Amino acid sequence: MSRSRLMLPVILTLVILVAAFLAFTAIWTDVLWYRSVGFSSVYTKQITTRVLLFFSGGLIMVVLLGANIVTAYRLRPAYRPSSVEQQGLDRYRGVVDPHRRIILIAILGLIGLLTASAAAGQWRTWLAFLNRQPFGVKDPQFHKDISFFVFTYPLLRIVLDYLFTAVILTFIASLIVHYLYGGVRVQGEGERVSTAARVHLSVLFGVFVLLKAVAYWFDRWGLAHSERGVVTGPSYTDVNVVLPAKTILAVIALICALMFFATFVRRGAMLPGMAFGLLVLSAILIGGVFPLLIQTFHVKPSEADKEAKYIGRNITATRAAYDVDDTTVTDYTPNAKLSADQAKQETSTLPNVRLLDPAVVSPTYQQLQQIKGFYKFPDPLDIDRYPDPTDGNALRDTVVAVREVDGPPAGQANWINSHLVYTHGYGFVAAPGNQVDAQGAPAFTEKDIPPSGALGITQPRVYFGERSPSYSIVGGTGDRELDYPDDKSASGQHNNSYAGKGGVPIGSLFGRTLYAIRFKEKNLLLSGAINSHSRILYDRSPRERVQKAAPWLKVDGNPYPAVVDGRIKWIVDGYTTASDYPYSERTSLADATRDTNTETRVSVAAQAGDRINYIRNSVKATVDAYDGTVTLYAWDDSDPILKTWMKAFPGTVKPRTAIPADLMAHLRYPEDLFKVQRQILATYHVENPQAYYSGQDFWAVPNDPSGEGVLAPPYYLSVKMPDQTTPGFALTSTFVPRGKATNLTAFMAVDSVPTSRTYGQIRILQVPRSQVTPGPEQVKNTFENNPTVSQQLTLLRGPGSRTVSGNLLTLPFGGGFLYVEPVYLQANKGAGSYPLLKRVIVSYGNDIGFGATLEDALNQVLKGGGVTTPTGPPLQSSEDVRAAIEAANKAYSDAQNALAKGDWAAYGEAQKQLKAALDQLAKLRDQSKPTPSASASPSVSSGSSTPPATPAPTPKPSR
Repeated sequence: MSRSRLMLPVILTLVILVAAFLAFTAIWTDVLWYRSVGFSSVYTKQITTRVLLFFSGGLIMVVLLGANIVTAYRLRPAYRPSSVEQQGLDRYRGVVDPHRRIILIAILGLIGLLTASAAAGQWRTWLAFLNRQPFGVKDPQFHKDISFFVFTYPLLRIVLDYLFTAVILTFIASLIVHYLYGGVRVQGEGERVSTAARVHLSVLFGVFVLLKAVAYWFDRWGLAHSERGVVTGPSYTDVNVVLPAKTILAVIALICALMFFATFVRRGAMLPGMAFGLLVLSAILIGGVFPLLIQTFHVKPSEADKEAKYIGRNITATRAAYDVDDTTVTDYTPNAKLSADQAKQETSTLPNVRLLDPAVVSPTYQQLQQIKGFYKFPDPLDIDRYPDPTDGNALRDTVVAVREVDGPPAGQANWINSHLVYTHGYGFVAAPGNQVDAQGAPAFTEKDIPPSGALGITQPRVYFGERSPSYSIVGGTGDRELDYPDDKSASGQHNNSYAGKGGVPIGSLFGRTLYAIRFKEKNLLLSGAINSHSRILYDRSPRERVQKAAPWLKVDGNPYPAVVDGRIKWIVDGYTTASDYPYSERTSLADATRDTNTETRVSVAAQAGDRINYIRNSVKATVDAYDGTVTLYAWDDSDPILKTWMKAFPGTVKPRTAIPADLMAHLRYPEDLFKVQRQILATYHVENPQAYYSGQDFWAVPNDPSGEGVLAPPYYLSVKMPDQTTPGFALTSTFVPRGKATNLTAFMAVDSVPTSRTYGQIRILQVPRSQVTPGPEQVKNTFENNPTVSQQLTLLRGPGSRTVSGNLLTLPFGGGFLYVEPVYLQANKGAGSYPLLKRVIVSYGNDIGFGATLEDALNQVLKGGGVTTPTGPPLQSSEDVRAAIEAANKAYSDAQNALAKGDWAAYGEAQKQLKAALDQLAKLRDQSKPTPSASASPSVSSGSSTPPATPAPTPKPSR
């Protein structure tokens, strides 16, 4: 028995020490990470604030609870009348009394720990309150600055909830102690509650009621977020009934609290009973029944008139909170026909329409620029702007991607390969969005390994990216890290040793021990490949790094890479948000930003389901792909929430003037902000309260015409709005009527050129309500059902291949709307199949064009001739073409089978057959090659049924 008693403290001590060391490991490795990115002050401020709130919140709860438990124990009666109940309690007291101190400490410790943890979790609210900045705008009802509702009111509610919890727990604990020690009895003769217990419990209940009086007073301000009326904010009933009712209830609760406190001088249960009854009755009648009666019988019969003033307040606040109050809505009556002169004038200013769909051509980039199987491109790719080689002063839409590492080849995923060899990606790939080569593949302007192109990349290595390993050990002695395949090297590869400043040094035994525990990997401690020069890279994705460096931000779900001063940098948009902006309508961030890309693509992150009613793109952030450097720039420096956090974390956000010109050229309007704003504008484009109440003109975002069943994503395009003379880079979307209708009601675009004076200006072209204009889904259906288009698509597909529809783009054009959809061709089978751009479908008014190039398709619709057979080579009409294609497919399949079996003789023969088939196809193509189109249109060669396979280099036998 004595040995067991000795072992228990030892085991308990060991458990505490292990837990403390694990906690230290987590904290210290985070400290090292923050030091590595230069944001130590952010983590220090978080930790100190959390510790302060943890101990203060836990200590106050323990003191209040402990003091009342001790008080209840000391107020126990000296004599307890004998009864069956007391006899049973005597046995419990006999068990509890010898250990009451231990039990008390355990209970207080547990409750204190839970309370302290909850308090520590409110560090953002506390820091925002301490550093709050004014909005300079007062609400129309209470005439308080908006900052009161955003920063002060949330903290007041948290403090009030904390005190309510403390009083309730204290009352319950005191009641239990009084019952255990006879102060409160259920059975027996005489008084069931001793005088001391009655006074103690009445005082506690009086404190609860006093807090209720304060809560009623606070509830008056809480009406700024009321959901009682048609919209968020104080309604007619709230202002005229609930608001005075809350004041009356606060006074009644204060009187009731005094009646409970009166038990100090007046014995008996009459006053507490009267106070409790008055409190409950007033809450039911004044706080519940009376407002309900007014709402039902006075407001509802004439709700549109009664609520008009308050709907107007909501509209004004919501548009301001989501930064859409300057949106321009223009009536736009679409034309169906253009004269010859109009057509010529419009096409001369038609922007370089992007035909490469970043959500379709990722496999094409993968096959043509992957180089090796351990590299990977994102899906979807990204859109940026780079100079046009033919005109250095002009920027054109460019589809870009980073070649990231995808881990070791199959069967080679051991610890060394996964974390010390395959550590980084390599290179940047770019192709203009409006141009393809003769085969329909992207016309790459930046490509290959080592990089070749006009972007001037000086550091192509990608150690920090969206697909980077969870951690990598880099640096050290010797070139262990795989850079890229190199036929000139004896090993067949070019290796590298990291020389950047990113990551945390891990050379010491102590450091290796910490990270071995953090990542639960003994090799970090035992491996001889780690030395004093080694560094560990972790928390490497751009979103994660920005989120940790600025925990007060919400981060856009789609970071994108750009070449800035010769280096690859990830650009990440950061948002400041709030959920307590008065009168503003709340929306789910997850629902508002959900579309085809977030649902079906791996490289676009979905937002959390936070409900917000204020948002600003306040920060533009960059993450260096080589050394992981995080830089934050204040983009919207007028935002009060950004000012608040810049005061809380001074020196962490650089001013907007510090943005380099080379970086400025690649900034754009962020997608998630645009998605939130288009959801808001679907309703809040209506500014008249009566029209808003009727809801007949509400819009909706259409579903993706691809048939995914979710909302269509917005598209980055070069767009020329009706009053503009030149196209500009914009983020665009469309609207359809709310309900089941799919006709077009409006087109939305926001200026996305960061150097433009109108950057961020949202413009909406509204179609007349009496006119039916086909929407994207209807146009897509028209394409599929058009006999000529359907026939041509069937011919294009042929055996062994299929067509893939690209994004259906909507553009204002010639006083109407032009729809453009690229059509790709892809083989049905084979891991190496990929889509190639082969045709373009265009719709304008009632005419449809189907051509080998955009120019061909446009000529058809602008001449009003409807669909004709595409210019260029006939589709699948030549038996010679069909035979050559089948021979190429068979040769490619034979080569793949021979390669899998290691039969090099058969592989070589298959390559010869493949080359012969491709030569025959090239000959046939030259015999019927179409005239090259303008730069705005893709140059498309013969419409073969499947993409010709590119001959692979003869592989070397593995060593």
